[in-house]
Amino acid sequence: MSLTMSLEEALKAGKVKIGTKQTMRIVELGQAAEVYVAKDADARITTKVIQLCRRSAIPVTYVDTMKQLGKACGIEVGAAMAVLMIE
Repeated sequence: MSLTMSLEEALKAGKVKIGTKQTMRIVELGQAAEVYVAKDADARITTKVIQLCRRSAIPVTYVDTMKQLGKACGIEVGAAMAVLMIE
């Protein structure tokens, strides 16, 4: 299953949140199933979320670019990260 397909399906179900603040909130609440992080996003933005995911055993999937992640999430701009929520 491709990144785009899995995110598109989850988006339709309302199970994806896009952006750093929303991702951090969902991870902190223990509602994250998986986090997607763009490799070209600023490390100052992504490091804290990645460390929290590691401590919480939440899988992190890296996407090549912010533009690619944004497109997979159905938005016209790049995204540093997105979170797939627990169903």
